[in-house]
Amino acid sequence: MTVFWPSTLPLPSIEGYGVHPGEAILRTEMEAGPARQRRRYTSVPSRITVRWVLRRDQFALFESWYRWQAREGGDWFEIDLLGGLGLVTHEARFTRQFSARLLPANRWEVGSELEIRERPVLTEDALNIALTEDLSGLLAAIDAFDAFVNTSLADNPW
Repeated sequence: MTVFWPSTLPLPSIEGYGVHPGEAILRTEMEAGPARQRRRYTSVPSRITVRWVLRRDQFALFESWYRWQAREGGDWFEIDLLGGLGLVTHEARFTRQFSARLLPANRWEVGSELEIRERPVLTEDALNIALTEDLSGLLAAIDAFDAFVNTSLADNPW
């Protein structure tokens, strides 16, 4: 059964948000000369530091979801997270127990760390295009085309 982040809970806050890629390189220091490095893995999990500010009812929902759906944080679940490609669905799990702190106005600050299986990045072909073209202009054109298709053409079936 696939577990999903509850749609009634907010996504992580920007404050304190950080992506920490895993180590894919093995480095060997030499007695003399430069160190040797080699790629050890082709895919390594990354860790993301997250923080949520929740109302009392949202915190109650989070604690229950964490216990029953995420199995005390040990199960993988799907959640939308920010990265270089924007807001993308990731497969994640908690690496440690969350911490919660009561804030004024009966709000809760919840912090933890998530492990994601794979960080979404550009494909090698897309990277080659991005290196030779204006990436921000290209993304703006793609967004404009997407808006055109989903607004203008959505009302006009073929």
